[in-house]
Amino acid sequence: MNWQQLISNRRFGQEQRHADRHDDRSEFKRDSDRLIYSAPFRRLQNKTQVFPLPGSVFVHNRLTHSLEVSSLGKSLGDDVAQRLMERHPELRGTLFGEIGTIVQTAGLAHDMGNPPFGHSGEKAIQTFFTEREGKSLRSSLSKRFWEDICHFEGNANAFRLLTHQFNGRRAGGFVMTYTSLASIVKYPVSSEACGKHGKFGFFATEEEYYVRIAESLGITRLSATGEPLQYARHPLVYLMEAADDICYEIMDIEDAHKLKLLTYEETEALLLGFFDKDKQADIRQRLKEEGVTDNNEKIVYLRACAVGVLEAACVKAFVDNEQQILEGTFQGSLISAISSEQKEAYAQCVEISMKKIYMSKPVLDVELSGYCIMETLMRDLVEAAVHPERFHSKQLIRRFSSQYDINSEDLETRIMSVIDYISGMTDIYALDIYQKIKGLSLPII
Repeated sequence: MNWQQLISNRRFGQEQRHADRHDDRSEFKRDSDRLIYSAPFRRLQNKTQVFPLPGSVFVHNRLTHSLEVSSLGKSLGDDVAQRLMERHPELRGTLFGEIGTIVQTAGLAHDMGNPPFGHSGEKAIQTFFTEREGKSLRSSLSKRFWEDICHFEGNANAFRLLTHQFNGRRAGGFVMTYTSLASIVKYPVSSEACGKHGKFGFFATEEEYYVRIAESLGITRLSATGEPLQYARHPLVYLMEAADDICYEIMDIEDAHKLKLLTYEETEALLLGFFDKDKQADIRQRLKEEGVTDNNEKIVYLRACAVGVLEAACVKAFVDNEQQILEGTFQGSLISAISSEQKEAYAQCVEISMKKIYMSKPVLDVELSGYCIMETLMRDLVEAAVHPERFHSKQLIRRFSSQYDINSEDLETRIMSVIDYISGMTDIYALDIYQKIKGLSLPII
C-alpha cells in the first residue's frame, strides 16, 4: 500500500462528479461537517456508553465519547502527518497532510452503528438468532445473511449506515470520501471470516461497496479468490482505534471516580502509573503550586496527563511501524506496540475497569434492562416482518419510518429493516416503544 493512493477524496456514490470538484473547502472537512449535522450523530447523545444515562452526575454517553475520540484522533493524525512528511518530503503538499481531519471524521463516525444500551444491545440482537426465537428462521435465510445477523456488529452497521441507500435517500448514503469510509472499518473481513471473536466490517449487502473502495485505495487483499473476503486494514484505522482505546479506558476511569466506584487514591494510582517516579513527583508538585485542592479537578489534570503520554506513545508506535502497517503485516493495536511500562499501566487500568467498573451494579443493571428491552423489540418486530399479513404485525409495521424497506417482498430485506430500525433507536426511544408494545404506557387522551 502507498500513501498517495490510500488518501483519496473521491466520494462514494458520486464518483462520476469527482473530476468536476474545484471547491477550496477540504472534502474531508466536508465529511466531518456532514456527520456533525446528521440525525444519527445527534441520537448518540441518548445512547449508553458504559454507565446509565446521567442523573445528578454527568458521565459519558456515545456522543461525548465520539467527540473526544474525534478530538484525540485529530491530534494523532496531525502529529503522524508531521513526522512522516519529514521522513517522506514528497508527501508535502498532497492530501496526506489532511490525515488529521480524516481520523477526526472517523472518530465521529465509529460508533454511529451501535444499537441502544451499549454492548448488551449488540448482544441482544446476536442472541435473538443464536439462542432465542430467531433460531427457527435459519432454514429460511441464506447462509451469508445468517452469519451477518448472528454476528451483528456495530462497526459493520456503521459502514452500512454511511453507505446504504435507504428508501427516499440518494445513492451512496452519506456520500463520504473513500478514505474516510475505509478509516472506520476496524475489521475489514466478511462475517464468514470473522472467527471466534465475531468481529467483521461489512454486511453482505455492502460487501461490494467495501471492495470498490479497497480496490480504488490499493488496500491489500489477504484472501484468495473464492475464500471469504479479508483485507488488511487501512493504515488510518490504527489511529482511529488508538483514539478510541485511549478515550474509553481513561475516561471510564474518570467517570468511575465521579460515581464513587473508585476512590481518589485508586484513581490517582492508575493515572500516575503511566509515569516514572520523578515525573509523578513533578505532577504532584504542579498541582500543589497551582493550588488545586479539589479531588475531581486533580483527576481531570491527571487524566489529561495520561491521555497526553498515550497519544505521544501511539504516534511513535505508528511511525516506528509504518512499513509493516503499509505492508499489511502489523499485528495488534498501537496500544500493544507502546513501551512496556506504559503498556503495563494501561493493562492495569483494564484490569481494574473489568473488576470495579464493567462488573459494577449500575452497569450490570442497565445491561440487564437493556437486554430485556432489546430482546422484546427483536421478538415482536421480527415476528411482524416474518408474518406481515397478521393484524398485530400491520400495527407494528406502521411505526416504521418510510426509509426502511419493511414492506419488501424479500424476507431478508424485511428482517434487515427491523435491525436497521432498532439499532438506530436511542435508549429512551427503545424504552418508549418497549413500554407501548408491552402495554405499560398509554397516550393520555
